[in-house]
Amino acid sequence: MRDRPQVITALGHGVVRILAPNPSPMTHWGTNCYLLGTGAERILIDAGPRDPAHHDAVLSALPKGARIAAIAITHAHLDHSAGAKDLAHATGAPVYAFGTADAGRSRVMAHLAKRELAQGGEGVDAAFTPDIIVEDGETIRVDGAQVTALHAPGHMGNHLAFVWGETCFTGDLVMGWSSSLISPPDGDACAYRDSCNRLLEFGFARFLPGHGAPIDAPAERITELLAHRAHREAQILAQLTLGPRDLTALTAAIYTDLPAQALPYAARNTFAHLIDLVEQKKVACTPTLWETALFTHQIPETKSF
Repeated sequence: MRDRPQVITALGHGVVRILAPNPSPMTHWGTNCYLLGTGAERILIDAGPRDPAHHDAVLSALPKGARIAAIAITHAHLDHSAGAKDLAHATGAPVYAFGTADAGRSRVMAHLAKRELAQGGEGVDAAFTPDIIVEDGETIRVDGAQVTALHAPGHMGNHLAFVWGETCFTGDLVMGWSSSLISPPDGDACAYRDSCNRLLEFGFARFLPGHGAPIDAPAERITELLAHRAHREAQILAQLTLGPRDLTALTAAIYTDLPAQALPYAARNTFAHLIDLVEQKKVACTPTLWETALFTHQIPETKSF
């Protein structure tokens, strides 16, 4: 990848980025992991994949005399959390997260998961278990660094963002190079919209995402992403006004610029929007809410006086 940066990059303000060697169409140039702090103890945000070269790179990024004292995980996808256990063992640092891979799901997503809806192959780290559960608004403190956790579901139910002054580490919720994959039952379009709006209210100066370059205009980027989601929702509703459609037909009609091999991923996003629209009672489904359902536009009832 031509624009791939160095493995270890100082980003200023006590932040060092370590880039994992896992570039792909889903991860851009790879997973960004971040060391934070200026004292003897550092916080690592995201451990990255379980990879010996990456493990060594994270440890080599520490200045002499410093150690990792806390490992904070944004969410339980393998490219972010799988390396945590080995790094915890090597450093003695506890692993902090919102919970296991199924934590933080909404009612409807928990119901779909119980019915064994396929997760879409994004690489869920089903074995992930943090040492310490972090609730929304809690602060992780070490000598010379602290971050505050914000529960930010949407890409995944257990997703956290971490606040470091005027910087927010957004994981896979907000990225500059791509919109986030929202794949039920882990991804949730309603939760995604709410989480983006919440981050917007904070007025952060910079986002450091889980993949891709820093975002120096956070409000503009979130506004773009929310507009993109609203446009997708409008496209779905427009298609359904033409008649009932199933998920495959809707996806093909909306994502006309994608190659065929990418359509299964696009279908995950489309299904996430359909779930949200069903919950809003803008769309009906037959016989039940599932990937194989037939979806129809639901005209709001008008009251007679």
